[in-house]
Amino acid sequence: MKKTIRNIGIVLGLALIIGVTYYVYTAPYTRIAGVRIGGTLTPAPADWNTVNGRGVGWIKTGGFPPFVVHMIYSTDEGGIITATRPDGGYWAKRARVAPNGYIRVGDETFAMKATEIFGEAKIPYLESYGSNNNMPMRYDFAEEVIRGQNEPLYTWEVFYWTPR
Repeated sequence: MKKTIRNIGIVLGLALIIGVTYYVYTAPYTRIAGVRIGGTLTPAPADWNTVNGRGVGWIKTGGFPPFVVHMIYSTDEGGIITATRPDGGYWAKRARVAPNGYIRVGDETFAMKATEIFGEAKIPYLESYGSNNNMPMRYDFAEEVIRGQNEPLYTWEVFYWTPR
């Protein structure tokens, strides 16, 4: 009986180790954060428009534990623009507290620093972000809905990532 319990413990321990290893090397999924960003650490380009300016990448925020999520982004000459709904999302909180992080685009990973943009200053960033990601930004404020979200794009939180 003791041998059976011991064997069950060993099997459960191995299953846990395999599960954690699988999670570390395969997450983030679309809605589940990961801990490993992957990619090759790459020097920042002189012009960020040379990076694929439309698509999905990954953000690894600063702080502990590591936190990696998918994100939609836009680029301009100086950096990468990300935005998030004003819903108290975790990655935005982490970017405010520990702004040094990483962004991965394709197989390239860049060491970046997040700066939150506020007020009217965020409008040009949101216009770029919206136009690059087929998310129109209207100013009539009348029932504007972006991709099924309840918040209009002009209310979103904007972060501008520059090389560190």
